[in-house]
Amino acid sequence: MPLVCDTGPLLAGLDRDDPDHARCAQLLTEAPEDLVVPTLVLAELGYWCRKLRLDGAWLAFLAGAWRIEHPNAVDLRRARALQAQDRDFDLGVVDASVLALVERLGEPKVTTLDHRTSPPSASTTSPRSPCFRDASMRV
Repeated sequence: MPLVCDTGPLLAGLDRDDPDHARCAQLLTEAPEDLVVPTLVLAELGYWCRKLRLDGAWLAFLAGAWRIEHPNAVDLRRARALQAQDRDFDLGVVDASVLALVERLGEPKVTTLDHRTSPPSASTTSPRSPCFRDASMRV
């Protein structure tokens, strides 16, 4: 099974000043699963690396071992449906596309630092959940 990555853990793993850096860097380097980076997450990560001046870390990440997964038309329709269904949750397109990908892959977990409560339809995990994938907790 792959480990689908949201932007937060990737950014924290690259940013040595982030309070979650150590555990996220360890997770990303020691995960036994193949790391899957959704296309929209990659774009968002690039934006934040540029904004935070993490150019060297960004270039190193691009040379790393991970798999990119592009959204297909079904994923984008599902992302739209998730956004429409959970308007109070204010789910953005990147997070909605991650959830759509997780559903398509049949993956029971996603690594995220998003501290918001998941919408009822989501199968996300966060650091406050016992399913969050970090070096100290195994699913």
